[in-house]
Amino acid sequence: MTTLSSGFARARRWLRGHPLAFDAALAFGTLAAMICGSFTAPGDGHGPPAFGARTPELFSVLLMTLSAAALVLRRRRPMQVLAVTGALSVVEYVLMEPPAPVVMGTVIALYTVASRTDRPTTWRVGLLTTVAVTATAMLFGSTPWYSQENFAVFAWTGLAGAAGDAVRSRRAFVDAIRERAERAERTREEEARRRVAEERLRIARDLHDVVAHHIALVNVQAGVAAHVMDKRPDQAKEALAHVRDASRSALNELRVTVGLLRQQGDPEAPTEPAPGLAVLGELVDTFRNAGLPVEVACADRDRLPAAVDLAAYRVIQEALTNVRKHAGAAVRAEVSVVRVGATVEVTVLDNGRGSAGRRPGTGPVGGDGTGGIAPRARAAPGGDALAGAGAGAGVYGEEPESGGHGLVGMRERVTALGGALTAGPRYGGGFRVHAILPVEARTGEPERPGTAGGTGIRR
Repeated sequence: MTTLSSGFARARRWLRGHPLAFDAALAFGTLAAMICGSFTAPGDGHGPPAFGARTPELFSVLLMTLSAAALVLRRRRPMQVLAVTGALSVVEYVLMEPPAPVVMGTVIALYTVASRTDRPTTWRVGLLTTVAVTATAMLFGSTPWYSQENFAVFAWTGLAGAAGDAVRSRRAFVDAIRERAERAERTREEEARRRVAEERLRIARDLHDVVAHHIALVNVQAGVAAHVMDKRPDQAKEALAHVRDASRSALNELRVTVGLLRQQGDPEAPTEPAPGLAVLGELVDTFRNAGLPVEVACADRDRLPAAVDLAAYRVIQEALTNVRKHAGAAVRAEVSVVRVGATVEVTVLDNGRGSAGRRPGTGPVGGDGTGGIAPRARAAPGGDALAGAGAGAGVYGEEPESGGHGLVGMRERVTALGGALTAGPRYGGGFRVHAILPVEARTGEPERPGTAGGTGIRR
């Protein structure tokens, strides 16, 4: 049943994308129905209609073919198609005895007009078509005017107009709902952008007030201290104490202001120096002590630029934390840091249960680093958790309530230096995180906020 329904869904999408093919198929089906109906003789009131009791005339077949062929253009020229099919129906009722069901084409054409025009037009055109076809059938038909065949013509043409009008009304209703939803979405986005702009302006004013006031005070007191240092050292000490108090107050106010930009629940930024590959052994020992065997291959011991060194350390930290939390029991990890020309390649491998078991929803991560996943940031052993830059240990599959940026943080760190990051399942099981970092970070761009201890990364 599922295969059948999916097949119907694909066919429906294809026909929607090819309306002319759909109309051609409809015309062919209508022609087949009209020809089958032309072999059926109306009942005499004592029994059902008999199929094969009569044979249509060649002229009736020609009229049915022309009526069906006109339906191919029903979307492009609905009024003209209705006029042609209506005229063919009238000719059939006037000239042929008994008439063939050429009126089927008129019914479909009237439905098309009603579904693609406004209601007043539908009423006028529908009434005119219904009266013309029904009156011709009653006046020139072989059956009495009150026969069920004549009233069937009236019913079917009226039903076609009503059905087309209902379809048009529903389509207009759905379009109106969609338009309101899109307008509401645009309004929400504009409101969000406005609020962000207002908040940025407020924070900029706060930063300006803090910096301008306290730095001016520090400048004045430092000038006083320099002026009286030799002759009045006591007054110089007092001025330097004011400098110390002003700088401390400025730092506290800046910490509060900048803290507004951090997400709720983000940890405080640490004050120790930013770590790097020089302390990679300590980081690996924390994971080994936690029960995760880790093998390290670091072919290059040369000192790397601070930003590259920190980014490599954070990628290893986040990747190993993910292995520890999600790879399962009896898992091993391998870390390699290799210098290749003007780049450093950092690779973290594990032999865990695979991406399906431990990282729901993950896929290979390309240059954008997201892979369609919502990552999260966690604090990792031997390091700190970062906000916004995603420095905390990343977990690729995220619960809806998490607010971190683990995988995005790795991607931002690497791409900020002009590198590339890929992450995805390994063939045969396990996971692989591979980062390529240029040894010389890009310059000439503004400095990005850094990590531990206020370390900045220059792009």
